[in-house]
Amino acid sequence: MTQTPLAAIEALHDTVLMARALASTGRRIDLTGLDIETAALCQAVAGLPRARARRLRPALEALAQEVEGLAAALPPP
Repeated sequence: MTQTPLAAIEALHDTVLMARALASTGRRIDLTGLDIETAALCQAVAGLPRARARRLRPALEALAQEVEGLAAALPPP
């Protein structure tokens, strides 16, 4: 990961937000690679000192909420 964990969280949040907006209008979206980005983010956060990682909690919670919204916007398989 070449960016800071907070920048990575914000970038992933923006990606999920855009995907959610597209899905809610019925457009097909490609989520390829989202799992790889998420895994890299989780690994980066897990490697931080506890106090520093704890400061990322609000951003991570916002990201999780957006992911839940994306899941709800996707059509059933």
